[in-house]
Amino acid sequence: MNSNESPPPAASAQPSRTRSLQEYVKKINGVPLGASGSFGNMIKRSVGARSFYLFWHYWNPIWGYYLSRNVMKPLTRYFSTGTATLLTFAVSGAIHDLAVSLILWRGVFFFTPWFIIMSLAVLSSKKFNISYGGYPLIIRMSINLAWLLACFLLASAFEGLYV
Repeated sequence: MNSNESPPPAASAQPSRTRSLQEYVKKINGVPLGASGSFGNMIKRSVGARSFYLFWHYWNPIWGYYLSRNVMKPLTRYFSTGTATLLTFAVSGAIHDLAVSLILWRGVFFFTPWFIIMSLAVLSSKKFNISYGGYPLIIRMSINLAWLLACFLLASAFEGLYV
């Protein structure tokens, strides 16, 4: 972990009920919401994260804040953390599908399967403790982008089965 990168929360990436969006973003990005450098910090911390699990911890903290609070946390009351994670990624994918469907004015069902595949990669990388934190930033970035690309290509390969 580089000196600019705050460690992930001990228990989970879920914001507590009392933590505001502004506090959450500052904790994840290291700078306040909307501050100069906020977007750059998010990109560097997420793409340069030491694992695919941590990539998602740092990626898009505003979206993550609301997904965590309104989807993940309620799901963990009824499901294991792993199942809740998979379902949260599926909900996020479905919202992305809906947004793109509205823009294109036709049904789109690509993001949900892609996000489910990414959730399986996240859960697998965490279960098997796949970490590449000892490698230089450019290598960590390449590995995280390779995870995203591999999941995308897998979803693309199976797209004809579900569309």
